[in-house]
Amino acid sequence: MVWRSLALAILLAAPARAQDVQSDQDILMQLEHDWDAAFHRHDVAFIERLLAEEFIVTYDDGSRGDRDRELMLARSLDQQVESSRLDEFTVREYGNTAVVWFTLHLTGPVNGQRVEHSYRFTDVFVLRDGRWQCVSSQSSRVLAP
Repeated sequence: MVWRSLALAILLAAPARAQDVQSDQDILMQLEHDWDAAFHRHDVAFIERLLAEEFIVTYDDGSRGDRDRELMLARSLDQQVESSRLDEFTVREYGNTAVVWFTLHLTGPVNGQRVEHSYRFTDVFVLRDGRWQCVSSQSSRVLAP
């Protein structure tokens, strides 16, 4: 009888544990949200862990940067951002590689006026030693119609 009770307890607990496990898609979307938040609070340590050594970025103006430039911007960029919102996520996995597409909406003052700018991002992540690291990022500004 004790064994039956123990087996039943294990079976009942299993679905609860399964619900706690996040999918890679959920993890990658959360990493994007956390990266955005870390950038605004100048959390260089978080961004350092997220970016692979060989990280390359293409900014919305067409210029390129590397991990060092991205970390320098995270340390020093002084943007006046009232709100930052990410949406329109698409995540595709290809083995140990994943591509994340999303839209970033930034709202804040420019020349005394409140404006919103939107950017579409494509980020490429590689799974290394059990954690996702970004190896490439590209952004494009969405122009108002």
